[in-house]
Amino acid sequence: MRICTLLLMFVIALASISFAGMDHKQVLTGPYKTGEEVTQMCLMCHEKQFNDVMKTSHWLWLGPPKMIKGKETTKENYGKANLFNNFCTVSMVEESVGFCAKCHIGYGFTRLDFDFKDKSKVDCLVCHAREGNYKKTIGGFVDTKLMEQGKMDLLKAAQSVGKPNRDNCGVCHFYGGGGDAVKHGDLDSTLSKPSRELDVHMGGMDFVCQNCHITKEHRIAGGSTFLATHEGRVSCEDCHKGAMQPHKNSAVQNLISRHMKSLACQTCHIPAFARGQETKMSWDWSTVGKDQKDPSDKPMYQKHKGSFTWAKDVVPTYVWYNGKVERYLLGDKIKDMKGVVYISKPVGDIKDKDSKIYPFKVHTGKQPADAQHKYLLPFQTYKGLWSHYDWDKAIQVGARSRGIAYSGKYEFVNTAFYGSINHQVAPKDNVLKCRDCHLGSKRFDWKALGYSDDPMKTGSRFTQNIVKDTKTESKPTKKK
Repeated sequence: MRICTLLLMFVIALASISFAGMDHKQVLTGPYKTGEEVTQMCLMCHEKQFNDVMKTSHWLWLGPPKMIKGKETTKENYGKANLFNNFCTVSMVEESVGFCAKCHIGYGFTRLDFDFKDKSKVDCLVCHAREGNYKKTIGGFVDTKLMEQGKMDLLKAAQSVGKPNRDNCGVCHFYGGGGDAVKHGDLDSTLSKPSRELDVHMGGMDFVCQNCHITKEHRIAGGSTFLATHEGRVSCEDCHKGAMQPHKNSAVQNLISRHMKSLACQTCHIPAFARGQETKMSWDWSTVGKDQKDPSDKPMYQKHKGSFTWAKDVVPTYVWYNGKVERYLLGDKIKDMKGVVYISKPVGDIKDKDSKIYPFKVHTGKQPADAQHKYLLPFQTYKGLWSHYDWDKAIQVGARSRGIAYSGKYEFVNTAFYGSINHQVAPKDNVLKCRDCHLGSKRFDWKALGYSDDPMKTGSRFTQNIVKDTKTESKPTKKK
């Protein structure tokens, strides 16, 4: 009888769908004690969507390494599940995975043998709930403590489902790396309700993420240097073309067009990142375990995590980038243990016609490496190092989890991670001007970029014949 009643309710509800979307209050009547109970209701109408989302890198934390140089033909998949970073370093380590999985779009991801084929574990609400103060905790489970305290309403969350807003995406992307503004220099909670000055698209035009990150069958376009894969690229030119062509009819259109052959749009239009609040710029794991209190909102030290530095209104690091990255992979040998290990570094140079100068946040770190085998070591954080402060014990668990040998001896090495900057686009009045880059400005290290001097003095890479401009080369004349 209950099934027949539910089916009747769904028929009535489907008949009421309008352009604005369906009011789920008619079919999701609750009460619900767990997120999985809501998922079972969603499955009754949306099985295709479940099948789609379970093929995505957001669900699998893996994908074909489209962005990693040298891995173009491999059949292996890479992603958050098996790559290093220099924040919390590695996610897939025994019980540590449960802590990272607070940002997974599923329920119950507490072990490495999580069943990625189980539709009942998909969490629809984390992306689609717009009310009810929906929150998740360890393993991606619904935060039942908040429900018991009356601070979270699961039924209200379920009934409010609709197209994602900035907060839906931000609950993970604003707080990546373990906290607000930790990982990304251009994504943090100030973008929830930003001013136009902070971001001209989200603040000035009230864009949501999918205005740029076009989504089809739950595959969300966008490729960051934090990632290994993408499900479609996003570029400024997706919108700014034709009638929306940038600088059209500008008095300096020709000059800017020449610049655009070597400069990404972001380079001029994001003059600084972390303009809303401070972002973490370094993380030193070697100081873990000291009794040193730091009560500040942006702590410089935490006993279980080590030492940090933060910065606001940061001038980016500028390098050539052609859309590929060099990525440190599990087991890669470190050539110089005293030097810097680049975990992610953009590929490109002045001679590469497909490269442009892009802005980046460079996050530096100090993390453990095997002193004998000379490679970075995974280690257990949650229910591991964060509890007992024993590096040797934490590394043993991490090495076992990732199937890598541990010699029993470790040392700390310096690391660097290049994170691409694409958000916090400034209004046109606040973009870089000629004097910000040329005429003695120190913003660009021209020699590091491959120029002999400021190109305003010496000419562009095309006029200097450093690289051929195939778009303006004259075509060979036909023989008579």
